[in-house]
Amino acid sequence: MEFRTVVDIPKLAFQIEPCEEILLVGSCFADSIGQRFKDEKFHATVNPFGVMYNPASILHTIERYQGCPRIVFLTLGTNHVYRLKETGEIVDNCEKRPAALFQEEILTVEKCADYLRKTVDILRERRPDVQVVLTVSPIRYRKYGYHESQLSKATLLLAVSHLTSDILHHPSSIYYFPAYEIVMDELRDYRFYAADMLHPSEQTVDYIWERLVEACFSPSAKDFLREWHPIKNALHHKPFHPDSEEYKAFMDKTMLKVEELKKKYPTFAL
Repeated sequence: MEFRTVVDIPKLAFQIEPCEEILLVGSCFADSIGQRFKDEKFHATVNPFGVMYNPASILHTIERYQGCPRIVFLTLGTNHVYRLKETGEIVDNCEKRPAALFQEEILTVEKCADYLRKTVDILRERRPDVQVVLTVSPIRYRKYGYHESQLSKATLLLAVSHLTSDILHHPSSIYYFPAYEIVMDELRDYRFYAADMLHPSEQTVDYIWERLVEACFSPSAKDFLREWHPIKNALHHKPFHPDSEEYKAFMDKTMLKVEELKKKYPTFAL
């Protein structure tokens, strides 16, 4: 008997290679997945100008960030934005200034899709072979109310659907990874949330990472992870007697394995 509905994730048309350069921009869920990439020794740049929750702010980051790796993850959190009344511009961070200085606005599906389209166009101009993975953060926004939070996620999901089905913009290099659906439809239990009951737990992020590896990583990248994990565990080991000859020999052996890994995967670095 099956006691849960597993979200189907089709194999993507591209594959992430070992220790590849990756850019992740978006909500704090992008931070969580970005940290996994860093832990596994990918060259990951995560939110270079801070966490960006909405499509407009994600566009602002891409406009400012001059690099463009082959793989880019964009994680959408909300369609709520804040405009500075004095200038009318959408701000990415209110910087703890008085709320009276800002006007809240809710972006439509079309507006969200337009910001995302402009973002992808910039990335393509810089690197024609860029692969863009869109995700919607499973983090719920209590301050908007739970119904409004669901409407916000629905708006983002529709905007992503518009973009990935737009033939004129080559959807073959734009993909959707269902992190939101994995949490809401596959896990769907409060035990998979952190103590605030809003953010995914570490276990949940680990599971989403496993599904991401399964869907997006090349065989070589999966081999690298299998070889790296025991070395990573050895490097993180905290000995009772760090000055003992046994521990020194253990570390010497571990560092030899590190050197072997560097030879096999030239882009690997501690």
